[in-house]
Amino acid sequence: MHILFHIIFILLAFISHEHKANAAFVPPYSSVVVPVNKHIDAAKPLYSVQIMTAYVNSQYTHSNFLVDLDAPLIWHECILQWNTFEGSCPTDMLCTYPASCEEYQCTDVRTMYSYQNPSCPPVTNDSTIPDWGYCTCPVNVLNPITGSCGQAQLNYDEFTVNTSDGRNVLTGLYGAYPNAACAPSSSFQSFPVNVTGVMALSTSPYALPAYLNNPLKRTMALCLPSKLSTPGVLLYGTGPYNLLPNSNIDVRSLLSFTPLIKHLDSFGYFINASSIVIKTRSIDIPMNTTTKLSTTEPYTTLRSDIYNGVVRRFFKVTQRIPPATPVAPFGLCYNTTINGTQVGIKVPDIDFVLQDGKKWSISTANSIKQVTKDVACLAFVDSGPTSEPGIVIGAFQFEDNFLVFDLENSTFGFSSSLLRKQTSCSNFNFTLINSP
Repeated sequence: MHILFHIIFILLAFISHEHKANAAFVPPYSSVVVPVNKHIDAAKPLYSVQIMTAYVNSQYTHSNFLVDLDAPLIWHECILQWNTFEGSCPTDMLCTYPASCEEYQCTDVRTMYSYQNPSCPPVTNDSTIPDWGYCTCPVNVLNPITGSCGQAQLNYDEFTVNTSDGRNVLTGLYGAYPNAACAPSSSFQSFPVNVTGVMALSTSPYALPAYLNNPLKRTMALCLPSKLSTPGVLLYGTGPYNLLPNSNIDVRSLLSFTPLIKHLDSFGYFINASSIVIKTRSIDIPMNTTTKLSTTEPYTTLRSDIYNGVVRRFFKVTQRIPPATPVAPFGLCYNTTINGTQVGIKVPDIDFVLQDGKKWSISTANSIKQVTKDVACLAFVDSGPTSEPGIVIGAFQFEDNFLVFDLENSTFGFSSSLLRKQTSCSNFNFTLINSP
């Protein structure tokens, strides 16, 4: 009996030691990091992240994915192969291993996380790969540019991203192994040049954040660039988050936070806005109005009753600026050329008053869009009298704003314009340094 107690004691001591050793482990990085690029060569401005997708000839190849805060799963251009060997994959293509229609992930994605839309084709198990012996798993995907539904084949992917200390990019790498989906190249004809995928950053269990949680904390920081020439940044991890020129300042100190609101019909991100204030005058937002955050809607859209109130007030406080004929899709525009000289305009902030009284200020850089050499417009769009959600805050209003999605605490952090802090989303230091 004493021997048995002695063995149990040793086992408990060993387990305790292992637990303490694991608890003491601190990774040499605080987050993973990828660049975010802006594109204007599609039907609307869009943003992409660059991910390492394959290791070929002793180096990583990269693919560009559209940033989508709403998509339930990742999908991109690739080919399914069940038996891979050197030279079996076509040149300049990515080959991945298929998921079978008999695996639980197939049923899970189809019934809970795929798009259920009348325009989507029926899903069947007729597709196979030669000599594989199993049926593949077609799933519905939605093109965020055209809104059309298509099909892709569920797969097993391997993505690689850089690690970061919040100030620099480290040489250490982080691997993620999502169930994504392969689509043919024809699926991306409407996409910006060299963008061949959709990166789901939603709350879905099949979006990228679900595959980045060990040992990282469930916090995603997104900073969309306003420039084409220099990238913004996506970081996943608790921080710190540092931007040049003063990299000693943690951007988290500039943030206000408001609760994220769950929406039964979406894996996207929603907040509660109670009013919109323009130069001390409040435009009330009806109760139960949903406010959604979107990277694929280029400009903020407002249901007609809200839009009309905003435009009336904005027109009144900008009467000193010469008006111009509206340019679609905008309804209020201004002349920015006086006596043949182009001039900049400055307008009052548009403040979204959120839950707990927090205020997200939309400054001139994010409210006025220069659409031609001579005309600039209020970058808000009328979405119609019955649109749902009633408010969608679009990507133009995100540019050079530092946004944090704290999935652990279900809160949303926002900085308002970084330009007022003498920095921007293009000021993350992507210089590579050795991991500690």
